[in-house]
Amino acid sequence: MRDELDRTGSLLQADAVAGIEREFGPEFIYKNESGDPAIDKRVLREFRELTESNVVWDRWAFEWRDRTPDDAPGRKQDW
Repeated sequence: MRDELDRTGSLLQADAVAGIEREFGPEFIYKNESGDPAIDKRVLREFRELTESNVVWDRWAFEWRDRTPDDAPGRKQDW
């Protein structure tokens, strides 16, 4: 996940799910309440520790991206 962000500046959740399942197996993926594939919370916790200061979660685009000077404080961005 970090490598893709470094390479492109963003990472769609769907692409991360597919890549994790392909590279590491289905034990790191689960179905959320909506029935959509999601990333295991242990993986997300490790990713957050690696990227907390310079990556944000764009809730509308369902992607992680590099933080910009215009971003609000915190990890989640609503615009």
